[in-house]
Amino acid sequence: MRLYSHLRILLLLAASLFLASQPAWATKRVALVVGNANYQNAPLLPNPANDAAAITATLKGAGFDVVDSRLNLAATEMRRALREFADQARNADIALVYYAGHGIEIDGTNYLIPTDARLERDTDIYDEAFSLDRVLLAIEPARQLRIVIVDACRNNPFADSMKRTVASRSISRGLARVEPAVSNTLIAFAAKAGLTALDGNSTNSPYATALVKYIAKPGLDLRRAFGFVRDDVLQATGNRQEPYVYGSLGGDDVALVPAAKAEEPIQAANPQSEIRRDYELALQLRNKPALNAFLTQHPDGYYSNLAKLQLNQLDAEDARVAATAKAQQAEQQQARLMSQGAQRADQEKAAADLKAAEEVRIAAERTKQAAQEQAAEAERKRTASESTIVAALSGNKPAVESTVADNPTAVAPGEDSKTPKLAALSDEPRQTDIAKADIAKSVQGELSRVGCFAGSVDGQWNAASQRSLALFNRHAGTKFDAKLASLDALDAIKLKPSRVCPLICDHGYKADGDQCSRITCAEGSFLNDDNECEKRRGKKPVARRNTDERPLRADRSARERPESTADVPRRQATAKNSGGGGGQIVCDQSLCRQVSRGCHLEYRGGGGPGGNTGNVESCH
Repeated sequence: MRLYSHLRILLLLAASLFLASQPAWATKRVALVVGNANYQNAPLLPNPANDAAAITATLKGAGFDVVDSRLNLAATEMRRALREFADQARNADIALVYYAGHGIEIDGTNYLIPTDARLERDTDIYDEAFSLDRVLLAIEPARQLRIVIVDACRNNPFADSMKRTVASRSISRGLARVEPAVSNTLIAFAAKAGLTALDGNSTNSPYATALVKYIAKPGLDLRRAFGFVRDDVLQATGNRQEPYVYGSLGGDDVALVPAAKAEEPIQAANPQSEIRRDYELALQLRNKPALNAFLTQHPDGYYSNLAKLQLNQLDAEDARVAATAKAQQAEQQQARLMSQGAQRADQEKAAADLKAAEEVRIAAERTKQAAQEQAAEAERKRTASESTIVAALSGNKPAVESTVADNPTAVAPGEDSKTPKLAALSDEPRQTDIAKADIAKSVQGELSRVGCFAGSVDGQWNAASQRSLALFNRHAGTKFDAKLASLDALDAIKLKPSRVCPLICDHGYKADGDQCSRITCAEGSFLNDDNECEKRRGKKPVARRNTDERPLRADRSARERPESTADVPRRQATAKNSGGGGGQIVCDQSLCRQVSRGCHLEYRGGGGPGGNTGNVESCH
């Protein structure tokens, strides 16, 4: 065992010498910050100069090697600044460009507008402004990471006054979606594609304020940093402005500022840690000579009791194998005597021997099972306690070598060497319980603050707490282990300034901030199954056919047929002059009269109503 310790020390020394001989490669970071506010042909922008100054101070404080800050650049100056920054990016690992000012999108291409631009017509953009591709070309030589942050999605006055030479050419107030052609490149917009950003009511815009808060946080992955920026801007603007990031990175965390490495305190050698490593080596060999050698060197203490449990397990296994072999021999002896027709007394003796051997085998099986369970339970508790303490205390305290290594009386050997008791070993260290409860309670409190946990903050990491952390993972885009309340999860939840999990209300209620309010529908509307007010539809009249009350068509025709206007005066005249001369009646279009004396009726063809000739009066 001592030889193993000496060999390990020699390997560590050799590794230290090898690492010390290697050069320390530092990451070179460069940045270009541009703020255009004083436009010659557009109103003054209030915040770009202040935003550029805040970003410059943040990057310088983060230790960037070069931070080139430029304000109110005309076209010539902007061209020169991009050319010079391309030379800086060629020898850098990380290159960043921040631009605040006016931007415009024409036919799907984004342009950054210098302060002296005159954009009277849409085609002037090609001569007066700089495309976003030109900026990407300047940072392309960077070796590891390229970032462009465009805070230029403001309401653009050039879009209103610009004349279109082609009616089909599209001009947008916001910026268009873009996909970087070079890997490990991120393009961050202050607002989503096609939307405009707000300057806010303070010295800096909401987007720049959030950037200063998160972009240079040591050790914070850029994707999470821009996610926190999005959350802050949405909250500050009442969900009217949503920042967006285009591009992708690999699976490793990529921080703009590396995490500060805490100096590990020099501690005296812990003898218990040496004993633990010797025990783990003996456990890997898993044989009696290794465990006996460990017990010879370390006869007492926590790990010696664990080694005794492992040794008892091996002894029990040997006893089980011997008892099984003896029982098989007894069974074979009984079968042989029966086949040879031995005397009854010999057969009964063989049967008794077989029964006794079988009982010994069963007892050995039980002893082996009990020893195996005790040893496995002891190992499970040891590994669980050690991992829990390391996870709980590694972030703010020196690393803990072992769960109970400093407590040599953690395992008390039992009075019976064959069945050692595990009363002392079954209790986990009190320090672990306290640490786990404190962390769980803190995580529960933070989950409750962001709206993901509705239970009592009691430090019991039960199923409800695990579901709440899983809910946080789903809405925050994190991947923490829901079964464990860790310090990493606590730090991530603390970074969320407001609610993360949406408020869930019953049917008939809607989320109103952090409360549920009743939904009231207007008169004539009702609440449907989708929890929305829907207008009631009026009942349409339905035509019905009733054959019993319908009169016959012949009768209805007779009743509704109008009386001929020509027949009315004719009948009246006939009735009035009945009994006239000759008894003959003549009718024309107006009336009917009696034929004059000395005259007679003469038929001349036609007849009937409607003015036909018919009968005429003839007096000669």
